[in-house]
Amino acid sequence: MLKLSPLAHTWIFDVDGTIVKHNGYKIDGKDTLLAGVKEFFATLPKEDKVVFLTSRTKEQIEDLKVFLQGNNIRYDVIISDMPMGERILVNDDKPSGLACCYANRKKRDFPLNIEYIIDKNL
Repeated sequence: MLKLSPLAHTWIFDVDGTIVKHNGYKIDGKDTLLAGVKEFFATLPKEDKVVFLTSRTKEQIEDLKVFLQGNNIRYDVIISDMPMGERILVNDDKPSGLACCYANRKKRDFPLNIEYIIDKNL
């Protein structure tokens, strides 16, 4: 369970295997949302930002955008042509001690299950 401050947050997600079936658009000819994705995205405050990272090419992004919009999955930015290797998030903590960086690994194609609470004391 993530304990988050009441400040606005930035959520950074990989696409394939994280929110949609890995390579489903190639194997099945279409994307398929993973379990829990719609429910999770419905909980995000409107002030939060959502960034998607993907190895898909720039040319493949329009279909992804249409799919996301059709499933009411909001986002602010999609960054394509990402390398397939590790993704490393680096951020500094606030002087107050507030942790400003989290990472969450999940098994490919398993349901999205991120639990968080907003702690007004942070």
